Amino acid sequence: MNLYQIVTPLITIGYLIIVFVLRSIIVWRQSGVNPFVFSSTEKAHDYLGFIYKITVAFMAFTIGVYSFSSTLYSFLNPISYLDLENVKITGVILLILAFIWTLVAQIQMSNSWRIGIDYDEKTELVNKGLFSVSRNPVFLGVVVFYIGVFLILPNSLSFTLVCVMLVTVQVQVRLEEEYLMDSHGAEYKEYLKSVRRWL
Repeated sequence: MNLYQIVTPLITIGYLIIVFVLRSIIVWRQSGVNPFVFSSTEKAHDYLGFIYKITVAFMAFTIGVYSFSSTLYSFLNPISYLDLENVKITGVILLILAFIWTLVAQIQMSNSWRIGIDYDEKTELVNKGLFSVSRNPVFLGVVVFYIGVFLILPNSLSFTLVCVMLVTVQVQVRLEEEYLMDSHGAEYKEYLKSVRRWL
């Protein structure tokens, strides 16, 4: 087992637990509102939540196979020309940066943090800190994390997950923009003019 086979699952587990589970629990305890608002309906918004769960499951699967079963990993069609030390180092750097970036963005959101769109409650518009340079720093961090995983273990599945996440996030942010425009009106319209969707 090489260093990347150890580091990658450890960083990923820490990322999922600290950035999503722990932060959600903290917000829930502070605000009394469950920040996880995806449900199991057939609505487009909730279907996106289902896709997120699937991509996380497959990311965990591909990392697990990479770390613990070289035989099974060969069936994921590894991209050999990207299997380079410098590429893997870049991937680890992206994982760490995405971890820090996402966590900082969530902390800056405070009790406005949600996993999904809370149509039943108007949250405060956050436009300071990282949100002054990107309208969607959390999603940006998530996408960068998936790219980092792909660079460490380049294969057909990890590449597919990056593509699925990119498309899913693009749809999600547009749904959120509609919600925020309805909720915050002119204030959000001015925010749209001054800050880019990504960077």
